[in-house]
Amino acid sequence: LTGVPREQRAFQYLLAHAIPGDPRHVLQTFDRWCYRGEHLSSVGPVKGRIVERLLRERAPLRVLELGTYCGYGTVLLAQGLPPGARLYTVAVDPRHAAVAEKVIRLAGFDEQTVELIVGPSEEVIPRLRERHGLPKADFVFMDHQKRCYLRDLRLLESHQLLAAGATVLADNVLFPGAPHFLQYAKTCGKYRCKVHRASLEY
Repeated sequence: LTGVPREQRAFQYLLAHAIPGDPRHVLQTFDRWCYRGEHLSSVGPVKGRIVERLLRERAPLRVLELGTYCGYGTVLLAQGLPPGARLYTVAVDPRHAAVAEKVIRLAGFDEQTVELIVGPSEEVIPRLRERHGLPKADFVFMDHQKRCYLRDLRLLESHQLLAAGATVLADNVLFPGAPHFLQYAKTCGKYRCKVHRASLEY
């Protein structure tokens, strides 16, 4: 009705209410908007705790996020990074990427810590090493189109972008569901799999 996309409306709410440079407060403000204002398909606080726990356990130095959307997951990942770590996040939609960039910078993360890459994941992944300087990822968070999960995992494998012992965390594999990805991960013999039960965000 306003002509302003809901992602932009959410950012305007963040600007008005979030404390700049405080990533946790930025996320809490985002949650408040999604609970009381408009639903946005970000990872949310409940599943966010799983992400935070795994980051603490793994302490990865090179993290890849597929599916930036508005930057919620990016801020969640970035605040859990150990010193000296770097996060690469891939957004397919330039309009969402423009919002995410502002959210990430509002939370206090510069380009040395978080690099936002705009483009389809199937085009970005093959050039991550040469163009963006990502030798191998220790931690991958998939939260983009579910139909792309298996294709992109196999792309990461074929371009040798997964470090030994890397963690691949994929959201919403049961609902809306990524059955081919899940079957491959469980049966290919390369991974140890665990399903984390959680509710849908918000």
